Amino acid sequence: MIPASLSSLTPDGWLLFLTRLARLFSYGALSVVLVLYLTGIGLTASESGTLLTLTLLGDTAVSLWLTTRADRAGRRRTLIVGALLMAGAGAIFAATRNPLLLFVAGTVGVISPSGNEVGPFLSIEQAALSQVVPVRLRTEVFAWYTLTGAFATALGSLFAGLLAATLHKTGATSTNSQRAVLILYAAMGLVLAALFWRLSPSAEAPWEARSQAPDRFGLGPSRGAVFKLSSLFALDAFGGGFVIQSFAAYWFHLRFGVDAAMLGGVFFGANLFAALSALAASRLAARLGLVNTMVFTHLPSNILLILVPLMPTLPLAVLMLLLRFSISQMDVPTRQSYTMAIVRPEERSAAAGVTGVARTTGAAMAPTFAGILLNHAGWIAVPFYIAGLCKIGYDLLLYRAARELPRPDVGR
Repeated sequence: MIPASLSSLTPDGWLLFLTRLARLFSYGALSVVLVLYLTGIGLTASESGTLLTLTLLGDTAVSLWLTTRADRAGRRRTLIVGALLMAGAGAIFAATRNPLLLFVAGTVGVISPSGNEVGPFLSIEQAALSQVVPVRLRTEVFAWYTLTGAFATALGSLFAGLLAATLHKTGATSTNSQRAVLILYAAMGLVLAALFWRLSPSAEAPWEARSQAPDRFGLGPSRGAVFKLSSLFALDAFGGGFVIQSFAAYWFHLRFGVDAAMLGGVFFGANLFAALSALAASRLAARLGLVNTMVFTHLPSNILLILVPLMPTLPLAVLMLLLRFSISQMDVPTRQSYTMAIVRPEERSAAAGVTGVARTTGAAMAPTFAGILLNHAGWIAVPFYIAGLCKIGYDLLLYRAARELPRPDVGR
């Protein structure tokens, strides 16, 4: 039986759910093997961290340029461009060991080292979904949308581990087994381009949004609120950048000697718990409010994050990780819904783009430092502590700032 919130979706809405599923499956698969692959072809952990930082910075620049123009240039066209950049980056990563080419491809293309959204996709899809569902159902639709992505990431993580292990048993080297995941990633970029091609004109921005002349960020009256939220989201993402899924997987490999197959299973479970936590967000938000749900679920998840490296055994460390993921995603649909609710409809793509870019920028600054820490045996737990403290700081600052931000307009 289809939930009432999803039964209101148009064909374009269902198509956007499908593209979310395909994209996050690819991101989840890539995140499990990426650092293992890079170190396998000769990069050090520090060099891998620098590459991932440049990758995220490049995604930031590409996303900002595309999302702030998407409503006027065309959402479908922008999404297709992003998908082709994803395919190209995956193909180059799979084809070369040349560090310079890897840096260029990572900077210009769309590569997700964390298993999370990068590129212009999420911002544009959020804006499109906001205009095809009733306002009262927006948070619930975003919860299902988040669940779809988290479940797809979980499946991708599991698939990557199984594929790498299966190929390795047939005689392929570990590096070639991991390269197969990169080839799959590139192919999925082409699949996404084909799916986005099928979007109808009804997925485009309202005509008034395309005919107005907003500022260079595509914003109007909501600019101040969007920039304040962006600074807070950047802090949260900066903390998260120290424990992106690629590095978390690498930490388990360093600390407990876990191989790719087991890592796939661990992060399948973690992302599955994350998917279920997102679904509970809309019910909590209906009782507590959007901001309270964001803060009161995010705080304990960050305490659990700090506890992961303090565990003396692999089962306990995995338990802390799974407990953390079981509540970690409740802030995602509420954050998305809150952002869409406090800005004007004609600013939604730009607002989602600017806040998304702020998150990517914050996340991009951390991997270089995390790579340096992971390169020293005595410091490999430090990224977890930095991440947890930064995220706790974000929660407290957001709770305080919410009193000064516009109240969500349920009529939009």
